[in-house]
Amino acid sequence: MARPRLSGSRRRLIIASSVAAATAVAVTVTATAGASDSKDQARRAIQGGKAKNVILLIGDGMGDSEITLARDYTVGANGRLNMDKFPLTGAYTTYAVHADGTPDYVTDSAASGSGWATGVKTVNGRISKTPGTDKAVPTILELAQKKGYATGSVTTAELTDATPAVLASHATDRSCQGPADMAKCPADTIAKGGPGSIAEQSVNHKVDVLLGGGKQRFDQKVTDGKYKGLTVSEQAKKLGYQIVTNDGELKAVKSVKGKPVLGLFAPGNVPVEWTGKAAAKGGTDPQRCTTSNPGRPAGTPALDDQASKAIKLLEAKQKHGKGNKGQGFFLQVEGASIDKQDHAADPCGQIGETAAFDRAVKVARDYAAKHPDTLVVTTADHAHTSQIVPLEAQPPGLSSTLVTDEGQQLKVNYSTNTPGQSQEHTGTQVRIAAQGPQAYRVLGVTNQTDLFTTVREALRLR
Repeated sequence: MARPRLSGSRRRLIIASSVAAATAVAVTVTATAGASDSKDQARRAIQGGKAKNVILLIGDGMGDSEITLARDYTVGANGRLNMDKFPLTGAYTTYAVHADGTPDYVTDSAASGSGWATGVKTVNGRISKTPGTDKAVPTILELAQKKGYATGSVTTAELTDATPAVLASHATDRSCQGPADMAKCPADTIAKGGPGSIAEQSVNHKVDVLLGGGKQRFDQKVTDGKYKGLTVSEQAKKLGYQIVTNDGELKAVKSVKGKPVLGLFAPGNVPVEWTGKAAAKGGTDPQRCTTSNPGRPAGTPALDDQASKAIKLLEAKQKHGKGNKGQGFFLQVEGASIDKQDHAADPCGQIGETAAFDRAVKVARDYAAKHPDTLVVTTADHAHTSQIVPLEAQPPGLSSTLVTDEGQQLKVNYSTNTPGQSQEHTGTQVRIAAQGPQAYRVLGVTNQTDLFTTVREALRLR
């Protein structure tokens, strides 16, 4: 017997009811499983609506293997990191493209960052410009600035490195970090009518808060244009920046109208927090990590402290806006050296940087708990090489055996390149998790460029 046909409105009602019922079940299961702090938080995360603030946290190279390794070592196999406690979790694909638009299955940080910063995929090595025509594409930070939002970027890399660079600069190649580094970007030079190096562009944008490493790039002299002969740091001061170089100065700096903050805490990348023996061919003896790096200078601010101060400065900046008081802020926070230590096959350095990043995640989630109109997203730009393998395995490349905080041995393998070479990124999808307005957009398997849309919709940047 044939079933009666349903009207369009009746069919839509049934579908909507089914989705609502499935969502309710998902929320109950997620909350019961301990993936969120409360059922109410999970339900709120499925809401749409406008966000006043967005905090985007990027663990560079932080694939599921890197998260699992840090979890197993620090809080145990059955423990949970702060980044595990978001109410909604999905995955996104990370591929780059070739100049003709065909997929390049393994991305670098420049192309991946450009994907979420602009909503447009590009070629590896390029910063927020099109893949074929090399044209600048507006970034989420630029759009936020135009709408009156306070903006900030925090990183443990150089502020001119790829992930922070994608927000406030446009460059043909990621290597064009300072005025003396422009060999691969001739058309971007000020002499050719371009915007200049990544460092010059970053301060010219007058981003309200810039915190990280890379002082060596800002010590380079500008070669052409209005600021010729000055260092980029001197250019920044001319533009009103307050410059801080250590933890004490960062804690003391105040939000002053028209005076953004530039923190330069290391000549290059900020030194890592943990050390240990790098992986070796044939493995290492079981080791515990040293959680205080003797090579990290006193006065180097931790990532969570930088994130906390950035939020306070951005909140205060809102009060100084012309007609935009209370508009909110956009902040990106990067744990950069998860990737860099993965490249070096250094499991202790890698785990320590993941743990440091996880503390910054807690800062963001604690802020959002008091400000539920804040969208918090945590994800990675791409996956990386480390793999947890059985103790009896004999990997052909580099490996190391660790003794975890649970007192158990764990073997980690690095075999995406031959020993002695830098280990490589991988092309697998990575985790994305969120809470707050529009957080539901991260569910399922999405594309990296969809993150741009999520933030744009949350802040109503149209």
